[in-house]
Amino acid sequence: MSNSERTPYQILGGEGIRHLANVFYDIMDTLPEAGPLRAMHAAELQPMKIKLAEYLTGWMGGPPLYANKYDTVCMTTPHAAYHIGPAERDLWLLCMDKALEQTGASEELVAMLKVPMFRIADAIRNKAGPSSAATNPNIIAAG
Repeated sequence: MSNSERTPYQILGGEGIRHLANVFYDIMDTLPEAGPLRAMHAAELQPMKIKLAEYLTGWMGGPPLYANKYDTVCMTTPHAAYHIGPAERDLWLLCMDKALEQTGASEELVAMLKVPMFRIADAIRNKAGPSSAATNPNIIAAG
């Protein structure tokens, strides 16, 4: 069975997804351009690392850990209090792109996640504004 016939969860496994979530937040915490995104989070990122890993586990085809724990997979409600425009979406995607790179994700897996990651990040967007996707070809963005 090739990677394209498997789910991202089958490729990464639960430990791989937890590692991805940890690296994602570590990057957000240290990448200077991610400062506006980091400022939206509490000082302690460990709870968010766990939540992201739980969410991504179900989203990538594994057990529905987040849904079982929070009785929903809706991401718009928890993010409604934050200004999330195209620039914030693109910073999130930049951090995820760098996390995938740092965790050694295959080109095939990155390609598999490109459009779905953009869609989920864009679905959380609740404000209009300029996008950095057109000027930064290194982020996971559709189009």
